[in-house]
Amino acid sequence: MLEIQTSPRGVTFFVQVQPRASRATIVGPHQNSLKIKLTAPPVGGAANQQCIALLAKALARPKSTITITSGQTTRRKQVCLGPKTAAPMDPAEAATLKMKLQQLAEEISPDGKPLP
Repeated sequence: MLEIQTSPRGVTFFVQVQPRASRATIVGPHQNSLKIKLTAPPVGGAANQQCIALLAKALARPKSTITITSGQTTRRKQVCLGPKTAAPMDPAEAATLKMKLQQLAEEISPDGKPLP
């Protein structure tokens, strides 16, 4: 189960990344976080950029609304999904994001392949 927090600045959760994997994919829940395999190396922020791009695609959100708030140089990172506007996040938007994250974690199988 993912540990998801909401605040006026957005929805935060943890990811556990595995850089230099054979393919980039979201594996599923792992110790209260979302495990993500990345092909990029953890050098020069390449893995962080790929992590943001993968989450943006999976959640259908602009990359500019996703930030890594802590863990820039570690495998466990805290990610914040911010609002699409400069205003504080609307509670309805936060609830929708939480639901999308839970669905994303549940739709992934242990081998990292999306379920049919």
